[in-house]
Amino acid sequence: MHMADALLSPSVAGAMCCVSALAAGVSIRNLKKRPAACRRLAPLMGVMGAFVFAGQMINFALPGTGSSGHIGGGLLLAALLGPEAGFLTLMLVLTVQCLLFADGGLMALGANVWNMGFYACFFGGCFIWHPLVEKAAMNGRLTRLRIMMASVLAVTISLQLGAFSVTVETLLSGISSLPFGAFVLLMQPIHFAIGVVEGLISGAVLAFVYEERPELLWTGNHSGEKETAAAAGIGHFAGGFAMAALVIAGGLSLLASENPDGLEWSIEKLTGSTELESSGAAAAIQQVTSLCADYGIPGVESVWGNVLAAVLGVAVVTAAGFAVMRLMSCASCTR
Repeated sequence: MHMADALLSPSVAGAMCCVSALAAGVSIRNLKKRPAACRRLAPLMGVMGAFVFAGQMINFALPGTGSSGHIGGGLLLAALLGPEAGFLTLMLVLTVQCLLFADGGLMALGANVWNMGFYACFFGGCFIWHPLVEKAAMNGRLTRLRIMMASVLAVTISLQLGAFSVTVETLLSGISSLPFGAFVLLMQPIHFAIGVVEGLISGAVLAFVYEERPELLWTGNHSGEKETAAAAGIGHFAGGFAMAALVIAGGLSLLASENPDGLEWSIEKLTGSTELESSGAAAAIQQVTSLCADYGIPGVESVWGNVLAAVLGVAVVTAAGFAVMRLMSCASCTR
């Protein structure tokens, strides 16, 4: 659901950048008050960001539609890192995708962060997944099935909100010929189907974590004891997800469906083409920064170009996530 610049006017894109930046600022402020959490989350933020980056490269086909979908990863990140760190991690992933791989418009980056990150991390994480899982845990009834059900519900509703926001932002921009009513009627059902599949995938990962390291699931408990327990052995756990990210990005991503994703599919149904041409300063800047456009290495035409680009993305996201959280941890300690 990465929006292109061609869907947004500069004013709407600027407004979405502002609200996403505000959400990021509040998230950073809240995290800096918890230096112990920052130190614990530093390795996990990087590898989970890489895991989501790799997961987004696998488009799964939706039978009978001619469309495909991929995980957004916001709920998964929020359930493991908390909403603030999860939101910042997904923002890093989307930024790397935009600048390095030309996936999503540069001017539309704020809108993509809001549509894919804010709803999943804060709405889905805080108001759906967390209350359902925490209540079940308090009653001693937390099971893999309950985690799965909470994940599907949270992801599906969050994705519906994100898809609707795409249509509203497009309407307010008024620069495309997409009719609002028809756009909504295409976007909502296809992203409902995508949300169910993503919810099942996220639930399976979270159920695995619950079986292996239940203390890593985010519960809103910021006590020192909780952070200390969660930090124990975190390196081994993070290493496992790092290896999984490399396997997915460098191997399984080659099996991704070539069908257009939900947004591209909806646009194609209305215009006959999945591509919308973007121009202007943002597009020019992105053309310079996107050294691995379309997830390939320039001059490497074989499948190895895709593999190398994917592995590079995993490395960049891992390093960026770790660096950001460590910087916040150091800043908290020096206050």
